[in-house]
Formats: sequence, C-alpha cells, structure tokens
Amino acid sequence: MQSIKAAVCRAFGEPLVIEDILISPPGMGEVEVTLDAVAICHSDISFASGAWGGHLPAVYGHEAAGVISKVGDGAGDFRIGDPVVVTLIRACGSCPSCAGGKPTVCETPYDTVKGPLRTADGGPLEQAMACGAFAEKVVVSHRQIVRIPETLPKELASLLSCGVITGVGAAVNAAKLRPGQDVVVIGAGGVGLNAIQGARIAGARRIVAVDMSEDKLDIAKEFGATHGVLASLEQPWKAAHEALGGRGADAVLITVGAIPAYDQAPRYLGRGGKAIMIGMPHSGDMSSYEPVVLAALGQGMIGSKMGDVVIQRDIPWMIDLYEQGRLKLDELISGRWTLSQINEAIEDTKTGAAKRNVIIFDEDRGSGGSAA
Repeated sequence: MQSIKAAVCRAFGEPLVIEDILISPPGMGEVEVTLDAVAICHSDISFASGAWGGHLPAVYGHEAAGVISKVGDGAGDFRIGDPVVVTLIRACGSCPSCAGGKPTVCETPYDTVKGPLRTADGGPLEQAMACGAFAEKVVVSHRQIVRIPETLPKELASLLSCGVITGVGAAVNAAKLRPGQDVVVIGAGGVGLNAIQGARIAGARRIVAVDMSEDKLDIAKEFGATHGVLASLEQPWKAAHEALGGRGADAVLITVGAIPAYDQAPRYLGRGGKAIMIGMPHSGDMSSYEPVVLAALGQGMIGSKMGDVVIQRDIPWMIDLYEQGRLKLDELISGRWTLSQINEAIEDTKTGAAKRNVIIFDEDRGSGGSAA
C-alpha cells in the first residue's frame, strides 16, 4: 500500500480532515488513477452531512478526472498514461441490469468499506460511492472510467463524471425527449443547467426553468431555457403553463432533492406527461401526490440514476458536442480550489450560488475559489 493525502470525513456534519491515508494497488480489472481534478457535487455534501447514513471514516468525491498511473490484470485496453474521467458507475457488465443496457443500476454488490482505502494505521476507511475521489489517487474498476482526449482540460472533464451526464442523460435517456416537446426543469443548479442543455440538444420547443433565484434563472437562459419562473410564486406551475401556451409540460425534470419540488412536480405536467426524478432527498423524506390524477391523465413518474447513461457511449458523445461548441462546460465552473481548501469550497457550494466548484490537485494551479 502507498500513502496519499485525502480529505476524510470522521464525523457527519463536521469539516473534512486532510490527512494521510493508505491505498492498495489495483487488483483484477482495476486501475489506479492519479487525479488532476475533482468537482464537488451536492451528493458528496449530503453524504458528509449524514443524510444517507454510511460508514465512517469515509472519503467522498466521485466527479473526477486524471491520468492512469497503474493498471491491474484484466483491465481491458487501458494503459499507464491514459487520460480518463472517473465515475461512480461500478458496473459488472453481466448482471441482468448491465446486460439490459442499464449499468447505472448494476445488481452486483460492491463493499465500499472493504475497498482499496485504509486509514494511516490500517483501519477501515470507506471508499464512498466506489470512488473516494477527494484524494490524490483512486483505485477503481476499469468499467468506471472512460478515456478522454489529451487536449480536454481535466477540470472540465471531471464535470462529465456526474453533473453533466446526470442532467443531459435525464433529458435524453430517461425522459426520451423528442423534438418539439415542452419541458420544465425544476432547479437551475449544476445538474439543472445540464438538464436544460440536454433538453435543448434533444430539440425541445420550450424549456421553462424553475428556481428560487432570479440570478440562476438568468443563467439558465444562457444554457438554453426559453423561460424562467420563480419557485417562490404562490402557484409557480400556473406561470409555467402560461409560458407553455396554456398547457402542461411533456416532461418535468426534478433536479433538486427538495420535497416541495417533488410534491409540486405533477402540477407542471400536461396530459400524458412524465416527471423525471433526479434530485436525491434525504433518506426518510416522503412526498405525496394524487395517484388518481396521474392515472386519469396518463401521467407517470420515473426515477433516473446518473442520467441512465452508458458511459462508454455517452461520454464520448458529450465530448464531441463540447468540441463542436454545442455543450457548455467552461461556463459550469464557478471556482477553482486546492485540496487544503476543500471545506471552504464545500461551504461556498452550500450557498447555492455556485454551479460547480472544482478541486485542482496541483497546488500551484489552485486559485482560492476564483471565478471561472
């Protein structure tokens, strides 16, 4: 095992601790990736707050990019020196879900506590979300990574590991949007902006962004929203219907983990419409709706994990879109920070103003949260 630096969660709701930990070399089918960048996702913050339980101590972080530094046996055609993105989608490739084209809901369990990480004294340390990317290196399955062009900056590539594929994928794969359909996106944060991009790429006619912030609604229009509605209105769905020409949406993409958003989502729907559940509320939180209305109007509610992506197919496609100028990545980065500043970056993310804050592992490149 080798020693690396990582940001460790030792108590839910407390600041992460920068310390030395141990990481095992890659085993069968695994690779070691030396990270250049990792973005901070709200899922990391929810885990660190104790919203979904889990083992402690733990290393969170799952939206990363870097260069392969070691390769285990049976790791496909990956080679040392390959630039890659690292995702949390640890798919076996052979279970019924994987074989059916749904690797995001792989049925083969993976024990994250018995993974490659240990505390400095050899104790158990959870590799959260099968990544543990708030660290200088990760050891992951070769099925979790995708090779990327040398010319793609790692800080931008890291965004493709979660936020971008989750939002764009929800619009394209889960909602299966068709050209000319109308869409409502609830939440204009990092995932919401990418859901808006996905709806635009899919050819949506009208895209209504719903958020609590006027500033974020303005940003949403830069990413493709045609209209903005303040969620603080007494009945925001009525304003959305008006923007859609007096009818409900063909799809409502719920990108925040807020129960009021889930309770209200069906009100935005038109006949035959579907609500796509993307945002992750805390464990135990409950939503309510009238099943008779959904049944009578032929509506539906669909869960979408990680945009239902197949990373080997969808990430190269999204990179092509970026290179053609059809997918925004640069504009998603709000600030760049160093690993030693991770708690500041997390607090900045909690304010809701940031799109994505990115940790840069080269200390000389960190800029203390400077604007992108």
